[in-house]
Amino acid sequence: MIRLFVIATVLWLAAFSCHGQEKVEYKTYVEVGQTLPMTVFGDIQGLQIVLTDSSNNKLLVLFATWCHDSQRAMKAIMASHLATQTNIDIIGIGREESVESLKNFAAEYQLNFPLVADTDRSIYAQFANAGVPRLILIDGNNTIVKTIIAENEQPLAQVQWH
Repeated sequence: MIRLFVIATVLWLAAFSCHGQEKVEYKTYVEVGQTLPMTVFGDIQGLQIVLTDSSNNKLLVLFATWCHDSQRAMKAIMASHLATQTNIDIIGIGREESVESLKNFAAEYQLNFPLVADTDRSIYAQFANAGVPRLILIDGNNTIVKTIIAENEQPLAQVQWH
């Protein structure tokens, strides 16, 4: 009986990934070459982020605090050169996250970039239907350069603006 319970539990856990439901087809609603659909965000500190104010490349990180792949991606970003580059603006967008959960996450992971609480998934829904972390690379003109679903051991392997 215990063996059956353990097997059932393992199968149940395996059915869930970072999108929080059973596997669904991932759809991306933005394309390379398209202008970013949003250029203004309010961060968890109450500040406004206006992407058109900067000619830097940008990295949008769509993530969830509870997701192991998202946690791995955030650790990788902070351990990489991206976290210290002055010509790259990083913005994290917490899918279905509250300001409080993001403040706790930022402190725990020692994030040095702004986070945006997407409590109702309205921001995320403009980019995709499922799957986190998603990395959206944007050039200085706010044109999408690349979209990446970073659910792997090397989440930054494809991050290049060239």
